Amino acid sequence: MSPLVISVAAFICVSALIGALALMFRGESDNKIEDRLSVLTGGKNAGTAKATSIRDSILHQPLDAMPGIIEAILAKFGRSRLLFEQADTNLTPTRFMAISVGLGASGMVVAFLAGIKVYVVPVAGIVLGAVPLLWLLWRRKRRLKKFGAQLSDALELISRALRSGHSLAAGFNLVQEEMSAPIGVEFGRVFEEQNLGIPLEEALRNLSERVPNLDLKFFATAVILQRQTGGDLAEILDKIGHLIRERFKIFGQIAALTGEGRLSGVVLLALPPVLFLVVYKMNPGYIMLLFTDPMGKQMLAGAIVMQVLGALAIRKIVNIKV
Repeated sequence: MSPLVISVAAFICVSALIGALALMFRGESDNKIEDRLSVLTGGKNAGTAKATSIRDSILHQPLDAMPGIIEAILAKFGRSRLLFEQADTNLTPTRFMAISVGLGASGMVVAFLAGIKVYVVPVAGIVLGAVPLLWLLWRRKRRLKKFGAQLSDALELISRALRSGHSLAAGFNLVQEEMSAPIGVEFGRVFEEQNLGIPLEEALRNLSERVPNLDLKFFATAVILQRQTGGDLAEILDKIGHLIRERFKIFGQIAALTGEGRLSGVVLLALPPVLFLVVYKMNPGYIMLLFTDPMGKQMLAGAIVMQVLGALAIRKIVNIKV
């Protein structure tokens, strides 16, 4: 069958699937709008538990801010925007998916126009389409790492504020004013949530969900326990801050001791692909036996498997948990 016919058939099937999902979620959104209008106008659902929850949600979400298809799908599996919040980006799931699909389609078109073999074209699309996801994960990792490095200074700042007679909420506000993002933004959000009437325990739980940091969980647990049982919170924060600093010292020592192993791993993992490209440039016919000969295909598959196993083994050796 012609590749063009296959591509057209796949496009029609995907378009039909997206249209069906759009109709399904649009009907659900229409029902939600009718329920909310009924509550606002004192309809038959007013006074019930469902009506109360809908009425409360009106205060948080405008009537025309209904979720899109991607948000509705991702909402089935949890908080759809949590990853975007942790990465500190204004992209919505719908826009992010559109960028990924657009880059993937562009990669496939460029690969097809460049005369690359047909079975390689989807690989080029997948690789280019995965670039936004890799960028999002990299941005999230960098932000969380910076938050962890700032946490000890923030706890010391709150501890000094408590010793000078300020409240814990004032300590959060002080962190917001004196420290840069991301910790200033996150602690400022906790302060604003308290001003809006949200209990401190719930605000700290929301902070722990937004920032998956083990030291932050220690801090939230210590604050909640201190509010329930009493104690010197300033001293507790000083001890947690000292613990965080000592852990970072150990991290630095481990990074220094495992630097040679990590560099060796990079060299060993990069050597086979680089050598492959060099040999292909010098003698293409010699290296193409790996793709044309049955034994060459088996050797190529075995080399890829060994590369993956070697990468996992090296990562296990140099990745020491503290």
